[in-house]
Amino acid sequence: MVHAAPEGPLLPAPISAAGTYTISDIRAGCKVTMTRPIPGGGQEERLAEVLSIRQKPSLRNAPATPSKDEPPETPNGTGDSIAERIEFFVHWHLFNKRLDEWVSATRVVLTKDLEWPRPKAPPAGSAATPAAAGSPAPSGAATPALLPPGAQKSVTPLGRAGSVSLLKKATMASAAQAHASPSGIGQKRKEHPDDVDDDESGSVISGSAGDGMDVDDEPGVMTAAMDPSAAPAYMGKESEIEKLRHSGSMTQSVGEVARVKNLNRIQMGKAEVEAWYFSPYPVEYAHLDVLYLCEFCLSYFPSQFMLGRHLKRCTLRHPPGNEVYRSKDEASGEEISFFEIDGKRQNTWCRNLSLLSKCFLDHKTLYYDVQPFLYYVMTSNDSYGCHLVGYFSKEKESAENYNVACILTLPQHQRKGYGKLLIEFSYELSKREMKLGSPEKPLSDLGLLSYKAYWMEIIIELLNDCHEDISIEEIANRTSITQNDVICQQLGLFKYYKGQHVLCVTDQALEQYKRAKSKQRKRIRPEQIVWKPPVFSRDQLRFGY
Repeated sequence: MVHAAPEGPLLPAPISAAGTYTISDIRAGCKVTMTRPIPGGGQEERLAEVLSIRQKPSLRNAPATPSKDEPPETPNGTGDSIAERIEFFVHWHLFNKRLDEWVSATRVVLTKDLEWPRPKAPPAGSAATPAAAGSPAPSGAATPALLPPGAQKSVTPLGRAGSVSLLKKATMASAAQAHASPSGIGQKRKEHPDDVDDDESGSVISGSAGDGMDVDDEPGVMTAAMDPSAAPAYMGKESEIEKLRHSGSMTQSVGEVARVKNLNRIQMGKAEVEAWYFSPYPVEYAHLDVLYLCEFCLSYFPSQFMLGRHLKRCTLRHPPGNEVYRSKDEASGEEISFFEIDGKRQNTWCRNLSLLSKCFLDHKTLYYDVQPFLYYVMTSNDSYGCHLVGYFSKEKESAENYNVACILTLPQHQRKGYGKLLIEFSYELSKREMKLGSPEKPLSDLGLLSYKAYWMEIIIELLNDCHEDISIEEIANRTSITQNDVICQQLGLFKYYKGQHVLCVTDQALEQYKRAKSKQRKRIRPEQIVWKPPVFSRDQLRFGY
């Protein structure tokens, strides 16, 4: 039996000392120190990983060839001519991925060390460097031409152990393998965390985008960023993925989801919010400072003037569907409505809603495939119209009995109790259907917190009102929460006591329940729901694309 050679230990990342590199040396995958504004004023220095590089928006249409009068990069490394022209998309060390952002190259702290991408260790028994046949290269030696530009100037002892030639050889091998045996990836609505190289895990994003906004993968050469017309002679898999990260492509490929955020801010009604993740709006809308949305029809525009011209003609004042719930909160006087929208009948509106929600959901991958879903949109009503607060989508026919496919509360309306209201409404619909329901996995981090809090509150509330023995099945039937969710280990309610499993409410859980009840959150009134489970024929469940 032949066994594969085990991979060796990870090689240390090459490091360039402060003052030995310039802005033009930095490329995707490097870790540098940058200044970051902090709340209350002031700045802090924080380590950041560069995920991508682009020209500033105001300079993308400028001539690619620099002017003769343009000052060259200064010897001290400040590089005004380059630092003022490019931006880095960075992931802040120990921060959530939704805080990734585009920052100016002028915020790089050149007085700190630069860490290059960590090269992959070669398999045991293979040569470390492509030396001449019969003459293995000595350990610790590296070909100067293959080292990063900054590392050629000064490499610390940590950096000498990792030859970048290994990284280049591995990249070329993986690209050749991808071209030799392309794999067909099926469509998925949600992304499993293990299917994608997460940017937070320190993975290197290499390759250059073909839109003339990035730094080429060759060491120390700024080609694509300075010359938009220059096309790479060979585009491997990594280069194709990097190109898709910046384009407006509607791809649903599993391995190409984690892209660079292409929108900065979104103005919707009176609120202006920052986008968290990439959303595949058309490429001509990418990298705008502000994307303007009509809060009723969800059409998008690149300028305030175009939005104002649209609002004069837009007559829609509520989501284009059937109102199935309306209730007025006695304490606040707020009126809440739910609208049921068929993705097949209101195709454009639901697509616009999916594009908007992708700005705040990392695992959503389908944007145009809206026909198999029903959308339940929650609005806050006033004299002007019904303003979008959040929504959840539901499959018309789910083999796994999911009652939620995608759920979102818009950021400007979060921390107001709307999330639990959406969850409660989804379970009330499941009760009308006389089914047990569960949200489709995986849930986002905020979604998981909301569901755990809701499950805990509902189960403890039921146990407080119940003065007799009750089984897991009975709890599931009364609440429409699946048995797997009832016994979820993350809730910490299931204990093994005297040879049997029992539900045990800890003092901490009981205290959390009392705090939640004291807030008097918004609740769904089941008697106000005007809804019957929809019945679809076989022809209605055939969706043509």
